[in-house]
Amino acid sequence: MPTQSTSPSRVYLGCAGWSLPREQWPAFPVEGTHLQRYSARFSAVEINSSFYRAHRPATYAKWADSVAPGFRFSVKVPRQITHERRLIDCEGWVDEFLGQCSQLGEKLGCLLVQLPPSLAFDDAVARAFFTALRDRYQGPTVLEPRHPSWLAPQAMALLQAERIGRVAADPSPLPDGDQPAGWPGIRYYRLHGSPRIYYSPYEDAWLAHLAEQLKADPHTPTWCIFDNTASGAATADALRLMKLLRD
Repeated sequence: MPTQSTSPSRVYLGCAGWSLPREQWPAFPVEGTHLQRYSARFSAVEINSSFYRAHRPATYAKWADSVAPGFRFSVKVPRQITHERRLIDCEGWVDEFLGQCSQLGEKLGCLLVQLPPSLAFDDAVARAFFTALRDRYQGPTVLEPRHPSWLAPQAMALLQAERIGRVAADPSPLPDGDQPAGWPGIRYYRLHGSPRIYYSPYEDAWLAHLAEQLKADPHTPTWCIFDNTASGAATADALRLMKLLRD
């Protein structure tokens, strides 16, 4: 039976969602739910569906009970907060969201805050939002901004002060956006597929270079999530990277 990766410690490797393409089924156990089969090989998963709709606390608790103790979930913050409210006056939404996903318990590994490309950095708005978030949740949190104003020194200073990592995205609309930044206590690689976003698989040489980057800092907790799921490439890419990390 396939067993979970022996990748370097503190690397949380997985995909955006736990759907398994049929052609990859031989790499996973035959029995169990999709999540149980997925978690037999990977150490982490990013829950994207929370961006689009709320999940009941009991659903999060069930997911947590389905996986091994060392498995971790990253949960994407709802679009009502990031895209509709645009980080403004959304404390109630944050409370509701945290009340749901906190049922993951210690398996809640990270929160992902992805901003719309049109949302520019506003110091007062960003400071109020992250202060309110930190008043309620002190765990690992990363930000994927997509407006160049978030590269400003004030934005970087805020992320460091609030212990918020900046996502290393591929592809990224930001200069040097493919490298981790913000608070240095966490690294979060979010790989959307290139050149065709969400579809393209990554070439072997690109994955080999990524593996060396991940191995270069074995002490910082590091997430590596493949989001090129539209044609099923994410699972195969994550399995290939797993082998490179293990070797």
